[in-house]
Amino acid sequence: MKKSDIKAFGIVGGDKRQLFLARSISDSCCDVILGGFDKLSGMGALTLADVHTAIFESDAVIFPLPSVRADRSINTPFSERNVILTDEETSELMKKPVFVSMRDKFIKAYPELKNARIFDYAAKDEFAILNALPTAEGAIEFAMNNFEGTISGSKCLVVGFGRIGKILSKSLHSLEADVTVCARKESDFAYITALGYKMCDTRKLKSIRGYDIVFNTVPSLIFDKDLLMNTDRNTLIIDLASAPGGVDFEAAHKFRLDAVRALSLPGKCAPKTAGEIIKTTVFNIIEEVYR
Repeated sequence: MKKSDIKAFGIVGGDKRQLFLARSISDSCCDVILGGFDKLSGMGALTLADVHTAIFESDAVIFPLPSVRADRSINTPFSERNVILTDEETSELMKKPVFVSMRDKFIKAYPELKNARIFDYAAKDEFAILNALPTAEGAIEFAMNNFEGTISGSKCLVVGFGRIGKILSKSLHSLEADVTVCARKESDFAYITALGYKMCDTRKLKSIRGYDIVFNTVPSLIFDKDLLMNTDRNTLIIDLASAPGGVDFEAAHKFRLDAVRALSLPGKCAPKTAGEIIKTTVFNIIEEVYR
């Protein structure tokens, strides 16, 4: 297959991100067939169809983020139906490029597709980097809606100095928050100091005292029972980390801490930008693979 052979995309399932993805692809002069959006009455020039049609009448198929649920069903929040791919549909997917998020989970749900041309757009570096900005902005919006004070002048702790942690710390600092960043690497400590933030070592984190808002970006259990036991009761803890997350919410509830999980923020707070990021990443993969 050549890049020019892809004239129609099937977009199966998803939230508002996929709707903006569809519009963006359509604006690129490609046909788009939406499947799994039966709650919608229309999408302008875009074709609304069932999942079967979206798969069979397209040259490439894009599944949402996340692509599948625990019961093997496709993530279709705009549909009342529980969509599980049929043998006929998976056979058709073997014939064309398929773009998913969390490829391993998708293959576990549909092992018959293990030899298909399945590309994980969420695993690409550009996807993660571009998504860090709407995630950070969404985290700050979430904090504004759940914290009774202002971000300006608040004492904020950011745990983790990866892609999201870097942008989140910068954004909080620009809003005149008092920012402390928790990290592990010596190189990160140097950057944190150079950028004018306060610093602490995650490995030595024994208590959380004196902070108004804590943002966790580390997808491992940092905020366990022992740490939460030594956390101020008036501190808002926002867990941004992907599964399994970084907060023991059962212990947080026991200690009456204000701890909340904030996932999929790009899709909730900036679906247009998030959809365009998916399109950019998918088109980059096509450019790399089908020159």
